[in-house]
Amino acid sequence: MWTKESLGDLVREKLEGYLFVVVSNREPYIHTFSGRRVAWHVPASGLTVALDPVMRACGGIWVAHGSGEADREVVDKHNRVIVPPDRPKYHLRRVWLTREQENGYYHGFANEALWPLCHIVYTRPIFNEADWNTYKQVNELFGQTVLEEIGNRKAFVFIQDYHLALLSRVIKKGNPESITAQFWHIPWPNPEAFRICPWQEEILKGLLGNDLVGFHIQYHCNNFMDTVERAIEARTDRSMHNVTMGGKKTDIRQFPISVDFEQISQTAQTEEVEREVERLKAKLGLEDEVIGIGMDRIDYTKGIPDRLQAIDRLLEKYPDYQRRLVFIQAGVPSRTHIPTYRALQDTINNLVQEINWKYAIGRWKPIITLLDDEPQITLMALRRMAHFCIVSSLHDGMNLVAKEFVASRFDEDGVLILSTFTGAARELPDAVLINPYATDSFAEAIKKAVEMPHKERQRRMQRMRAVVRENNIYKWAADIISELVKFKAVG
Repeated sequence: MWTKESLGDLVREKLEGYLFVVVSNREPYIHTFSGRRVAWHVPASGLTVALDPVMRACGGIWVAHGSGEADREVVDKHNRVIVPPDRPKYHLRRVWLTREQENGYYHGFANEALWPLCHIVYTRPIFNEADWNTYKQVNELFGQTVLEEIGNRKAFVFIQDYHLALLSRVIKKGNPESITAQFWHIPWPNPEAFRICPWQEEILKGLLGNDLVGFHIQYHCNNFMDTVERAIEARTDRSMHNVTMGGKKTDIRQFPISVDFEQISQTAQTEEVEREVERLKAKLGLEDEVIGIGMDRIDYTKGIPDRLQAIDRLLEKYPDYQRRLVFIQAGVPSRTHIPTYRALQDTINNLVQEINWKYAIGRWKPIITLLDDEPQITLMALRRMAHFCIVSSLHDGMNLVAKEFVASRFDEDGVLILSTFTGAARELPDAVLINPYATDSFAEAIKKAVEMPHKERQRRMQRMRAVVRENNIYKWAADIISELVKFKAVG
């Protein structure tokens, strides 16, 4: 069983003499102004929440975009700040972007082109050459920042996600002895889908600058290798799971990401969470209703309208659930600069109003929304008070909401309703699996979850908790580091 301590031991033993560097667009801690003082908070990001425990165990440097309004107030002359702010363990090096760079690189190419391209959910990608040029410019900027940090030292550089597909080649050019790995947290689509990207060759060649490229599931690894075979001159070896291009070999591996199971499970048992459960129930006017929850960033890949329509169908087909069932949708508005996301927010608001108008009786209404950046203690309380949790992604890499819900249920109760289009569905077959596009069967799945006998709920949750406990975030990091060490031996 991997723990924070055993991961730290692995790093000290295997990475001795190497600097450990994580690079991502999103930073793990954001500083903002609160009146005259500077405050900090953890962003709503599955990636940063997952990686922070790893960095606490490993130490080193995390390079990320400084996006908080007070971020510049707390850094030193080298643009570094030690984090976590309350219990410092590692350094955060912030990269500063202009508004134009952020719009072109992040809102533009990363999230209007690559995001919808890789999530096949019927949202058309937008390929703007100016955005692509800015994306290249920002990748170069991140690369130069990493090179400033590592200098001539030996380093393991762990690059995160689709924002930085070109980064490895910048780093390797400046420090050929560095060992780089990149984890692609979102799905990799089939070659026919990816070929519509005008710059697919540059992206593939950028990723193949790494020594190791990781995905959540083997299916995405296979799609990536299929794409390489069709798009560029390179040799793929399916038996060894690698790609060779220009004499350079890149290993392609699956590493299912996870959560800090023990930390979540222990936090869920605290008196503070119990008090928050009572506070929430009083605030929302809840007593003995059946409570369902959804907890997502507001994104069109998460299937939020689909789950609301399933709740609507359930109440329509089974009127006995009216006044008995309440569904709480918690979420943070996301990427509101992009029109598609603003339209999604309007769609969700309209659906909630329509369903509540249709069924509300007295104080009771079926849908409650908490569409704000709720503190972690509130999110934990929601997990604890829920009879069921819906994860209805239309397409997802892993989805850590599902694993967080399982880890929080130390009482071995509650039902996870999980889309088959998530990576998590491969690991958690004891969830009630759904096709979120099929509204009627989705509604029946909710009914099944609500009416499931206690012993069956307990049996399913016990098995899911055993999986998440064993395959925790420290095992994910240890597996990747163990693969990286092989390149050290080769060097």
